[in-house]
Amino acid sequence: MNKTIIININGMVFHIEEDAYEILKAYMSAVTRHFMNSADSLEITTDIENRIAEMFNEILQRESKQVVVAQDVNAVVQQMGSVEDFEAEENGGAAGPAFAYATENRRLFRDADDHLVGGVSAGISNYFDIDAIWVRLGFVLLCAGGGIGLLLYIILWIVVPKAITRADRMAMKGQRLDLQGFKQNFEEEISSVKGNLHALKHEAKPLAYKTRDFAGDVFTHFGTFIGGTARLLLKVIAIALLIGCFAAMIGLVITIIAFTAYGNTTLVHFFPFNIVNREANTTFFICGFLTLAMPLLAIILVIINAVFNGRTIGRTTGAALLMVWVVAISIVIYQSTKALTNFREGANFIQTINIKPQADSTYYLKLNDIKFLTREDSIRLEIKDKFDGRIILDNDNDNNMDMPDKNIHITIEKSDVAQPVLTEWFSARGRNDQDALANARAIIYQFKQEGNVLKFNRRLEKPADKFWRAQELHLTLKVPINSKLVIDQSLDRFIESASVWQCNRDNKREGAPSAKFVMTDNGLQCKIDTLVLPQIKKAAITIDTATTGE
Repeated sequence: MNKTIIININGMVFHIEEDAYEILKAYMSAVTRHFMNSADSLEITTDIENRIAEMFNEILQRESKQVVVAQDVNAVVQQMGSVEDFEAEENGGAAGPAFAYATENRRLFRDADDHLVGGVSAGISNYFDIDAIWVRLGFVLLCAGGGIGLLLYIILWIVVPKAITRADRMAMKGQRLDLQGFKQNFEEEISSVKGNLHALKHEAKPLAYKTRDFAGDVFTHFGTFIGGTARLLLKVIAIALLIGCFAAMIGLVITIIAFTAYGNTTLVHFFPFNIVNREANTTFFICGFLTLAMPLLAIILVIINAVFNGRTIGRTTGAALLMVWVVAISIVIYQSTKALTNFREGANFIQTINIKPQADSTYYLKLNDIKFLTREDSIRLEIKDKFDGRIILDNDNDNNMDMPDKNIHITIEKSDVAQPVLTEWFSARGRNDQDALANARAIIYQFKQEGNVLKFNRRLEKPADKFWRAQELHLTLKVPINSKLVIDQSLDRFIESASVWQCNRDNKREGAPSAKFVMTDNGLQCKIDTLVLPQIKKAAITIDTATTGE
């Protein structure tokens, strides 16, 4: 049987065997003797006793016993470190284990020494060994995102214990809880106090300075955060631009393949190839492709080099590509300038066509659906041999830039004489007046009158050896007062003085193929059908005054 003694270590009662007590007493006497000359020996020895008491309590709970034995005391002394080894190290003897921070042994506490509100942010920063400003900034962002940060902070404030003792603060920072750890922690604390006392004379307003320093830290780290975010955003934009350049490059390649597949004859119907000499079309097309493709390729290579830190091409290759681009853009500029000289001057002329008057003064305006063929077209298509007795229709609504239908404008006005007339105003551009007038004179336009039907072609025509030189045709149809016009919907896009669609809408005849107009003193007016009978058995009967001979 062993004699048991009851001891009290800073408020914690333990049952300890007599021989274990003697070992513990000798150890604490040595610790007290070692720290007796320190600035605050009582505080540090009390912290060591508290740590020993915690270790005894952990041993008793782990092994489910009630009495501390000599083996337990020896284990605690071994873990805390002996005073003799500690003194030998301080006197220049063999060094013990280096002081270190152990993140895996840290415990989460609220930091009472570095707190703004409850010390939660500082405690979390100590646990994860990061700057407290990032944790505080995270809580601020969460608070701004719906108040989640405030609720989380309050919960942690309640749940996480506060670091009260030195052992708690050391465990919070991951410091070793032995004599060396207590000694170094105490020295750090003393050094911090001396530093604060030294700076105290410069801090007449501690709260103001702390606020200033905190604000400075916030802005510094916020600037770092903004800088990192900006770099990330720039990389995202660069990658998006890279994808866009790749897409544009693929589009250019598809375009050149398509035009190559259709042949060079297709190019002459599209701008700007319809204003360039046909002999230079292929060169202009290739150089135009290089002019657009080279900058895209350069942007792609620069982004790859900047984002992925990869060297894409050498200096010699880059210089060669630059030279190719300079030559290509020079040819494009030369051909464009040469082509623009063909638009330097403008010229126009007018001719008048007399319209045969009709007894009822009613005229039907329609779009001519018979295709106009020149002598060259007839020979090329072998019309006489293959289409004898057949009519080739012109009902294709293609709007190529060669001779677009948008350059035909029809205006209907009141005539000063009893006979209707059609005035044709042809205009074009050229290198000089003579060339512009020749281009205007070469315009071919087909207008036909078949009884009371006036037929207008959908497009201008020009000889095959002529280029597009901004040819336009302004048609002015002048009819006497009280003349009635029935205009087809197909002519609506050409007529500028009336709207077939609006007239049908006013007459509640949306989708009708034509609309009726009458010439008045105030110009061309939509003819509104005003006589409408009441509905009978869900059927509406409308009498059109135009059909009753009015």
